[in-house]
Amino acid sequence: MRAPAFTALAATALLLSACAADQGAPKVAAAPATAIPAATGAKPIGCVQLQSIRETRVVDDKTIDFYMRDGRVLRNNLPGSCPQLGFERAFSYSTSINQLCNVDIITVIQQSAGISRGASCGLGMFTPITPPGKQAAK
Repeated sequence: MRAPAFTALAATALLLSACAADQGAPKVAAAPATAIPAATGAKPIGCVQLQSIRETRVVDDKTIDFYMRDGRVLRNNLPGSCPQLGFERAFSYSTSINQLCNVDIITVIQQSAGISRGASCGLGMFTPITPPGKQAAK
């Protein structure tokens, strides 16, 4: 059953490449870690549908923001630091279902010396946030 995982990893790498090519130069701007929860009592989510993810932005070695097609932003605070994630700002994942969940593993894609696999790290829960530029005026 190694072939499906490799195929999913290869498909993810191709998708990341296609997204980067579609946008011109790859975006490396990080969202500030000072974003606030979307609402008081915003409940963390365990899984997100893969087709609902529009883009991801790595904030640092412990934080990834998932921008969803419906306009929501879900922050994933990894349970531990993931070496080189904040520097490389690229990762892949492999899943056998159409969801990415808090029990799944991401792998850093090291692009600085050719493309190779870096550290593998577990995801945390997905917490709805409001990015600083989207805060409601008071």
